[in-house]
Amino acid sequence: MNNPLIIALDFADKREVFHFINQFSEEKLFLKVGMELFYQEGPVIVDDLKERGHQVFLDLKLHDIPNTVKKAMKGIARLGADLVNVHAAGGKAMMTAALEGLDSGTGPGNSRPYCIAVTQLTSTSEQQMKSEQLIAVSLRESVIHYAVLTKDAGLNGVVCSPHEAKMIHDRLGSDFYTVTPGIRLETDDIQDQKRVATPGFARQAGVSAIVVGRSITKAADPLQRYFEVKKEWEETRQ
Repeated sequence: MNNPLIIALDFADKREVFHFINQFSEEKLFLKVGMELFYQEGPVIVDDLKERGHQVFLDLKLHDIPNTVKKAMKGIARLGADLVNVHAAGGKAMMTAALEGLDSGTGPGNSRPYCIAVTQLTSTSEQQMKSEQLIAVSLRESVIHYAVLTKDAGLNGVVCSPHEAKMIHDRLGSDFYTVTPGIRLETDDIQDQKRVATPGFARQAGVSAIVVGRSITKAADPLQRYFEVKKEWEETRQ
């Protein structure tokens, strides 16, 4: 993974996607295809993006019994995405099965996609976690527990908020891949996210990659905003 800036393609269909991407000229991007877009366009959207030379994070957050996840990942591996994910709450056996599916579905000579696990969504507050998930420990303890479980299962890393990335790296090492949504510039509205941070904060926290959506996709000039986010990331010292 050589691009730390992932753009979330929060669009309804392929037409909107390519209208957006065409503004970036020859820039090679790391693009997140989530459930909304994937369920509308199907696997072909991954092919289309890869053919244009972009990296793809297929963000489907699988969470099911181990055998189902294994079979699903076997098919997903054939799509050529660079990064895929599951929910850590599915458990260690499910995560191990996900890797088995990816390994069996990856063709000869190809690299297996990175596989990471969602800890707690960045739209989840500690109060929500305790009252709705009935998890008694703190949000940070829940996140680190899921991160440790994820590493024990052999996955490459986790999705977490920038506020938890440093403690995860302190516990599990700097090579453990951390992907952080909820990234906003200082001037942005946080909208439906709870645990947000700037690109500079994420960089200082040692985050591996940031996911930026509406801050770029809804900007009046997406290309300019992309370079603003990239500049803040690159100019911030870890």
